[in-house]
Amino acid sequence: MLVFFGAALLIALTPGANNLLGLHHGMRHGLGKALAGLAGRLAAFVLMIAAVAAGLGQVLAASELAFTVIKWVGVAYLAWLGGSLLVSTFRHGTRSRPPDEQESGPLPVWPVVRKEFLVAITNPKAVLVFTAFVPQFVDAGHGPMGWQVAVLGAVYLLAEFLAGTVYVGVGTAARAAALSARARRNADRGTGIVLLGMAGALATSSA
Repeated sequence: MLVFFGAALLIALTPGANNLLGLHHGMRHGLGKALAGLAGRLAAFVLMIAAVAAGLGQVLAASELAFTVIKWVGVAYLAWLGGSLLVSTFRHGTRSRPPDEQESGPLPVWPVVRKEFLVAITNPKAVLVFTAFVPQFVDAGHGPMGWQVAVLGAVYLLAEFLAGTVYVGVGTAARAAALSARARRNADRGTGIVLLGMAGALATSSA
């Protein structure tokens, strides 16, 4: 189990779309909302773990069509997020406050949760984690497969929570440093460009 936890933590710490969003949300919205977004990510992973534990993981792993659909939905959503960030920074470039806090007050927590959930649930790499990586640690001599997958999944969720908290913490620390309006816009533009790059990399990948 310790070997699995170590491997899971390394995977979870790898920079990706959800970790980048966690960093961004920490910078833009603070610790509370960024952690709520992380909860949205974990909720998506709980659904994936439940599907694998119920036996749907093998069906999904064997379905090229299902992976293709998930892949292109993920590409489209990442491209939309990245493009929206870039458009927003140029449209509101002269404002000193974040555009989402300009006219109508602070952004509600639900959009933050929804973004992380949708990025996680449409990420084919995450699907592979639960359909290919986790089952490797299942031992037929240690009880029902579904139960073992559930336990391993819970351990992975812990690793994901710890890794996600690191990114959220870094973003929150940057927010506390009171970055200038220009620095915030540059950070948003950088996030948008990276998300677009991830969408392009996913679109051209064979996974």
